[in-house]
Amino acid sequence: MRKRLLAVASGGGHWEQLAIISQSFDKFDVLYATTLPGLPEKSGLAPSVLVTDANRDRPLQMLLCAKDIAGVILKFRPNIIISTGAAPGFIALLFGKMLGAKVIWVDSVANSEQLSLSGKLASRFADRVLTQWQHLAGQSKSQYMGGVL
Repeated sequence: MRKRLLAVASGGGHWEQLAIISQSFDKFDVLYATTLPGLPEKSGLAPSVLVTDANRDRPLQMLLCAKDIAGVILKFRPNIIISTGAAPGFIALLFGKMLGAKVIWVDSVANSEQLSLSGKLASRFADRVLTQWQHLAGQSKSQYMGGVL
């Protein structure tokens, strides 16, 4: 039986980076989750679900996003969750870890000076935190394993 992987990313660059690494997900049953309609279809990534977009400046949206993510995780029951950011991915990693999934955070290539806020928070409980900048390896237990872009 193949393991189930939930791959989560907000729209824009976070999604583009997830799409790039998605080629390494072939041995899993994958469900993609994102915040913008049409992104999965445009990228050829399926099956997919939409979740509410959120950030720390929009607390109500964070609650709605958390509700959406919790529903996806409870229904799909992933063994592994991977995210390239941002807030929806962090929420997914948090819920996933509480339910026993292995969780992986891939910090955005745009964060070249320090880990993102979500990356720093994720490093507290993630099984693996990856940075795409070699000089950031070691910050908040992050590892460098090469850049996506």
